[in-house]
Amino acid sequence: MHRLTRANYLASPPFVVAYALAGTVDIDLETEALAHRKDGRSVFLKDIWPTNEEIANAVQSNVLPDMFRATYDATTEGNPPWNGLHVPSGTLHAWYLASTYILQPPFFDDMAMTPLGPSSVKDAHWLLYFGDSITTNHLSPSGGIHKNSPAAKYLVEHGVARRDFNSYGSRRGNYEVMARGTFANIRIVNKLLEVEVGPRTTHIFSGEKMHVFNAAMVTFHLQNLSTSAA
Repeated sequence: MHRLTRANYLASPPFVVAYALAGTVDIDLETEALAHRKDGRSVFLKDIWPTNEEIANAVQSNVLPDMFRATYDATTEGNPPWNGLHVPSGTLHAWYLASTYILQPPFFDDMAMTPLGPSSVKDAHWLLYFGDSITTNHLSPSGGIHKNSPAAKYLVEHGVARRDFNSYGSRRGNYEVMARGTFANIRIVNKLLEVEVGPRTTHIFSGEKMHVFNAAMVTFHLQNLSTSAA
């Protein structure tokens, strides 16, 4: 889904073709015409939809057992590029420190075998305020990385050209990118902002408008400083 698309719809391939022919998804395919012939007669979905017999004949002629045998018989053999990859030895993954796709997460560093008990949340502040219709794609988008986002800034700082940003979905193995991508949907509506739409918020202490990730980090560092001072 392109980041500038406000909404889209899932449909089977035949329906995608039908809606494309109609030029709109705002149509009742049972009662409204997809198009018209030269003589003015209407063309409905039922006129172009294949019969069960036509579908069965197409499957029988084109979906052949040898296709599956040829594919699955060689599944474990790989291919020359795959087989030519260098495979390090050892029981643990050998992390490539310069990778911007897969990065060793620090979340288990210094973790005790016995989990700590629950702790109270004190002096917490709002980072965002949402209304309805918030989806997982608002919370953690999987689409393209905007050129002015904190994630883009991080990638550029690590030598990644803009054309190679790829998407949040492809970089889920990098916790640094995903942290910066949280709430980074450009269509997200944060009610702490009066009219602005996008992944920004008002910093609770300074009142400055900034990216959500930056606001979270500034607040985190300020709270750590106050805790250290105390």
